[in-house]
Amino acid sequence: MKAPNGEGRNRERMSDIGFRIMSALFRIQDLVWPPDRLLDRIGIREGMVVVDYGCGPGRYIAGASGRVGRTGRLYAVDIHDLAIEAVKRRVREENLANVVPVLARGYDSGLPAGTADLVYALDMFHMIEDPSAFLGELQRIIKPDGVLVIDDGHQPRTTTLKKIRASGLWEVAEETAAFLRCRPKK
Repeated sequence: MKAPNGEGRNRERMSDIGFRIMSALFRIQDLVWPPDRLLDRIGIREGMVVVDYGCGPGRYIAGASGRVGRTGRLYAVDIHDLAIEAVKRRVREENLANVVPVLARGYDSGLPAGTADLVYALDMFHMIEDPSAFLGELQRIIKPDGVLVIDDGHQPRTTTLKKIRASGLWEVAEETAAFLRCRPKK
Protein backbone atom coordinates (compact mmCIF):
# COMPACT_ATOMS: atom_id res chain seq x y z
CA MET A 1 0.00 0.00 0.00
CA LYS A 2 1.25 3.46 -0.85
CA ALA A 3 1.72 6.20 1.71
CA PRO A 4 -0.64 9.20 1.53
CA ASN A 5 1.95 11.06 -0.52
CA GLY A 6 2.17 8.12 -2.94
CA GLU A 7 5.66 7.03 -1.91
CA GLY A 8 6.64 3.79 -0.24
CA ARG A 9 4.68 1.67 2.20
CA ASN A 10 2.04 3.31 4.38
CA ARG A 11 3.32 3.02 7.95
CA GLU A 12 -0.01 4.33 9.23
CA ARG A 13 -1.70 1.06 8.27
CA MET A 14 -0.79 -1.55 10.85
CA SER A 15 -0.02 -5.12 9.85
CA ASP A 16 -2.86 -7.63 9.69
CA ILE A 17 -1.54 -9.49 12.74
CA GLY A 18 -1.18 -6.20 14.61
CA PHE A 19 -4.78 -5.36 13.75
CA ARG A 20 -5.99 -8.74 15.01
CA ILE A 21 -4.07 -8.36 18.27
CA MET A 22 -5.41 -4.83 18.75
CA SER A 23 -8.96 -6.05 18.14
CA ALA A 24 -8.60 -8.80 20.76
CA LEU A 25 -7.17 -6.33 23.28
CA PHE A 26 -10.07 -3.94 22.63
CA ARG A 27 -12.59 -6.72 23.31
CA ILE A 28 -10.96 -7.34 26.69
CA GLN A 29 -10.65 -3.62 27.48
CA ASP A 30 -14.28 -2.99 26.56
CA LEU A 31 -15.41 -5.46 29.23
CA VAL A 32 -13.80 -3.23 31.86
CA TRP A 33 -14.34 0.21 30.28
CA PRO A 34 -17.39 0.13 27.99
CA PRO A 35 -16.85 2.41 24.97
CA ASP A 36 -20.34 3.90 25.38
CA ARG A 37 -19.12 5.91 28.37
CA LEU A 38 -17.03 8.07 26.08
CA LEU A 39 -19.79 8.31 23.46
CA ASP A 40 -22.12 9.72 26.12
CA ARG A 41 -19.81 12.75 26.40
CA ILE A 42 -19.14 13.38 22.71
CA GLY A 43 -22.50 14.94 21.88
CA ILE A 44 -24.01 12.62 19.29
CA ARG A 45 -27.72 13.30 18.80
CA GLU A 46 -30.50 11.64 16.89
CA GLY A 47 -30.63 12.59 13.21
CA MET A 48 -26.95 13.57 12.97
CA VAL A 49 -24.54 12.45 10.28
CA VAL A 50 -21.49 11.22 12.18
CA VAL A 51 -18.13 9.91 10.97
CA ASP A 52 -16.11 7.46 13.06
CA TYR A 53 -12.74 8.16 11.44
CA GLY A 54 -10.23 5.41 12.11
CA CYS A 55 -13.02 3.11 13.26
CA GLY A 56 -10.77 0.07 13.63
CA PRO A 57 -12.79 -3.04 14.46
CA GLY A 58 -15.87 -0.92 15.14
CA ARG A 59 -15.91 -0.79 18.90
CA TYR A 60 -17.93 2.46 18.91
CA ILE A 61 -20.31 1.82 16.00
CA ALA A 62 -23.18 0.09 17.82
CA GLY A 63 -23.39 2.88 20.40
CA ALA A 64 -23.03 5.64 17.84
CA SER A 65 -25.56 3.96 15.54
CA GLY A 66 -28.11 3.90 18.33
CA ARG A 67 -27.47 7.55 19.16
CA VAL A 68 -27.96 8.85 15.60
CA GLY A 69 -31.10 6.71 15.32
CA ARG A 70 -33.07 5.75 12.25
CA THR A 71 -32.96 9.26 10.80
CA GLY A 72 -29.19 9.62 11.20
CA ARG A 73 -26.20 8.02 9.51
CA LEU A 74 -22.86 6.78 10.76
CA TYR A 75 -19.91 6.43 8.41
CA ALA A 76 -17.25 4.05 9.74
CA VAL A 77 -14.02 5.02 7.95
CA ASP A 78 -10.65 3.28 8.09
CA ILE A 79 -7.62 2.65 5.86
CA HIS A 80 -7.41 -1.01 6.89
CA ASP A 81 -9.41 -3.55 4.91
CA LEU A 82 -9.68 -5.81 7.98
CA ALA A 83 -11.32 -2.93 9.86
CA ILE A 84 -13.92 -2.54 7.15
CA GLU A 85 -14.53 -6.31 7.08
CA ALA A 86 -15.03 -6.27 10.88
CA VAL A 87 -17.45 -3.35 10.63
CA LYS A 88 -19.42 -5.03 7.82
CA ARG A 89 -19.71 -8.15 9.97
CA ARG A 90 -20.99 -6.12 12.94
CA VAL A 91 -23.45 -4.27 10.70
CA ARG A 92 -24.89 -7.62 9.55
CA GLU A 93 -24.87 -9.31 12.96
CA GLU A 94 -26.30 -6.36 14.88
CA ASN A 95 -28.60 -5.07 12.12
CA LEU A 96 -27.04 -1.60 12.09
CA ALA A 97 -28.87 -0.31 9.02
CA ASN A 98 -27.66 3.28 9.44
CA VAL A 99 -23.93 2.39 9.39
CA VAL A 100 -21.94 2.72 6.17
CA PRO A 101 -18.42 1.19 6.15
CA VAL A 102 -15.94 3.20 4.07
CA LEU A 103 -12.43 2.11 3.07
CA ALA A 104 -10.31 5.28 2.87
CA ARG A 105 -7.43 5.64 0.44
CA GLY A 106 -4.67 7.42 2.32
CA TYR A 107 -6.27 10.55 3.74
CA ASP A 108 -9.07 10.53 1.17
CA SER A 109 -12.24 9.20 2.79
CA GLY A 110 -14.20 9.46 -0.44
CA LEU A 111 -17.06 11.13 1.45
CA PRO A 112 -18.65 14.20 -0.12
CA ALA A 113 -17.62 17.61 1.19
CA GLY A 114 -19.76 18.97 4.01
CA THR A 115 -21.21 15.57 4.92
CA ALA A 116 -20.78 15.35 8.69
CA ASP A 117 -22.30 17.11 11.65
CA LEU A 118 -19.71 15.46 13.88
CA VAL A 119 -16.48 13.56 13.27
CA TYR A 120 -14.73 11.63 15.99
CA ALA A 121 -11.20 10.27 15.66
CA LEU A 122 -10.28 8.22 18.72
CA ASP A 123 -7.05 6.44 19.61
CA MET A 124 -5.48 6.97 16.21
CA PHE A 125 -4.13 10.53 15.83
CA HIS A 126 -0.70 9.47 17.11
CA MET A 127 -0.33 7.23 14.01
CA ILE A 128 -0.91 10.02 11.50
CA GLU A 129 2.27 10.98 9.63
CA ASP A 130 0.90 14.13 7.97
CA PRO A 131 -1.45 15.70 10.53
CA SER A 132 -2.21 18.76 8.37
CA ALA A 133 -3.33 16.61 5.42
CA PHE A 134 -5.40 14.40 7.72
CA LEU A 135 -7.00 17.37 9.48
CA GLY A 136 -7.63 18.94 6.07
CA GLU A 137 -9.66 15.90 5.02
CA LEU A 138 -11.65 16.08 8.25
CA GLN A 139 -12.35 19.76 7.65
CA ARG A 140 -13.41 19.01 4.08
CA ILE A 141 -16.01 16.41 5.10
CA ILE A 142 -17.46 18.33 8.04
CA LYS A 143 -20.23 20.91 7.80
CA PRO A 144 -19.19 24.54 8.52
CA ASP A 145 -20.85 24.37 11.95
CA GLY A 146 -19.70 20.80 12.61
CA VAL A 147 -17.62 19.44 15.45
CA LEU A 148 -14.45 17.34 15.53
CA VAL A 149 -13.82 15.26 18.64
CA ILE A 150 -10.26 13.96 18.72
CA ASP A 151 -8.20 12.39 21.47
CA ASP A 152 -4.47 12.16 22.02
CA GLY A 153 -4.10 8.46 21.41
CA HIS A 154 -0.62 7.50 22.50
CA GLN A 155 1.00 10.93 22.47
CA PRO A 156 1.16 13.80 24.96
CA ARG A 157 -1.63 16.40 24.88
CA THR A 158 0.94 19.06 24.03
CA THR A 159 1.79 17.15 20.84
CA THR A 160 -1.88 16.82 19.90
CA LEU A 161 -2.46 20.54 20.40
CA LYS A 162 0.68 21.44 18.47
CA LYS A 163 -0.44 19.33 15.47
CA ILE A 164 -3.95 20.78 15.49
CA ARG A 165 -2.73 24.37 15.77
CA ALA A 166 -0.02 23.87 13.13
CA SER A 167 -2.67 22.80 10.60
CA GLY A 168 -4.33 26.23 10.85
CA LEU A 169 -7.66 24.52 10.13
CA TRP A 170 -9.24 23.99 13.55
CA GLU A 171 -9.97 25.93 16.71
CA VAL A 172 -9.96 24.04 19.99
CA ALA A 173 -13.34 24.87 21.54
CA GLU A 174 -13.11 22.58 24.56
CA GLU A 175 -10.40 20.54 26.20
CA THR A 176 -11.29 17.66 28.53
CA ALA A 177 -9.09 14.97 30.02
CA ALA A 178 -10.47 12.49 27.47
CA PHE A 179 -10.61 14.53 24.24
CA LEU A 180 -10.54 17.87 22.43
CA ARG A 181 -13.66 19.34 20.85
CA CYS A 182 -12.71 21.40 17.78
CA ARG A 183 -14.54 23.60 15.32
CA PRO A 184 -13.42 24.34 11.76
CA LYS A 185 -11.81 27.74 11.32
CA LYS A 186 -13.84 29.98 9.11
